[in-house]
Amino acid sequence: MINRTTLLCLLVAVLEGVDLQAAGVAAPKLAPALHLAPKELGAFFSAGTIGLFLGALVGGRLADRFGRKAVLVVSVALFGVFTAATALSSDFTTLFLMRLATGLGLGGTLPNLVALAAENSPSGRSGGAVSLMYGGMPLGGAIVSLIAVFAGMGGGFDSWRTIFYVAGGAPLLVLPLLIRALPDSQAFRAAAADGGARTGILAILFGGGRAVETVLLWLAFFATLMVLYLLLSWLPMLMTERGFTKPQAALIQVMLNISGAIACAVTGPLLDGPRRFGYAVTVFVGLAVFLVLLAVMPANLTVALLVGLGAGAMVLTTQATLYAAAPACYPTAIRGTGVGGAVAAGRLGSVVGPLLGGGLVQAGLSAPDLLLSLVPLVAVGGLLAVLLIRRQLRRQL
Repeated sequence: MINRTTLLCLLVAVLEGVDLQAAGVAAPKLAPALHLAPKELGAFFSAGTIGLFLGALVGGRLADRFGRKAVLVVSVALFGVFTAATALSSDFTTLFLMRLATGLGLGGTLPNLVALAAENSPSGRSGGAVSLMYGGMPLGGAIVSLIAVFAGMGGGFDSWRTIFYVAGGAPLLVLPLLIRALPDSQAFRAAAADGGARTGILAILFGGGRAVETVLLWLAFFATLMVLYLLLSWLPMLMTERGFTKPQAALIQVMLNISGAIACAVTGPLLDGPRRFGYAVTVFVGLAVFLVLLAVMPANLTVALLVGLGAGAMVLTTQATLYAAAPACYPTAIRGTGVGGAVAAGRLGSVVGPLLGGGLVQAGLSAPDLLLSLVPLVAVGGLLAVLLIRRQLRRQL
């Protein structure tokens, strides 16, 4: 049975998924409304990513000092307030600052969701709890796409502002529930007396025999998030190049998010115990296969939706695999800092991925060739993830 902590973390993850993709969904109407040049729009997106990177580092570190719940509540309040405030922006400077502050809140949220889900789960079931929680993020991405559709149907308001009002208001409405009903991590409370928060960051990440696992985790996150964010950023355009209409391409992307959310929820229990080694091999091999299928499939919507469902399930369960493995790399008292560092490494990959896609498109690669070029990245990420899980399983014996 799913416990209260996991359900509340899942709810917050859905809201984070909404906010993460709100900027991209709002951009087509936001840019002309505020007369943004392409360079300014790119800076707006980058502001959120910079905030995410810094927020993950700082939020994880503060969680080891002040507790998971306290930092999570502050982070949710931050991204709720500043997402809503983004809707009030009337110029580029304000827009940039609001997105930067939003990113700080979003970045501080995820390491604490991972730690709370793992530390408050029944013994031996942390992997399934983390995977279920993470599945809320792609679900949130699908929801914000639907919000954009309905917002665009109204004629009496600025639809891009409505997206930010909804995406920012929802977390603020949930805050009282988190304050009242979300338990803190008792495992962290018990371990905090060991002085983990006073340990140096380098010692946390690379001391105590953790250097190899930290490096494997960081590189695996970097490689796989490059693939995920390249797909999220470029898949609609790649599908239109393959002959699909824009609404059909958008539908394929929504299906990718929904199937990923379902797959994380359904297969999460396989991430507990020795089965997670075979699970990791399966999802990374599966992702490579579905990328090839995306590249070679005919321009048939039914086929594309089925392949998109499979690709979404695979690409998002590779992420769930790493998020489930991250807490086991670090002792409880320093887990926030460790997981925050891994999340930050992944955020760098999320920056490089879309830039890589843009560079490959500019170099003249066709949609099939671009998709096929991702397979080596998947292979590298999969190898690193499998080595990490194998090392963890050996350590537990």
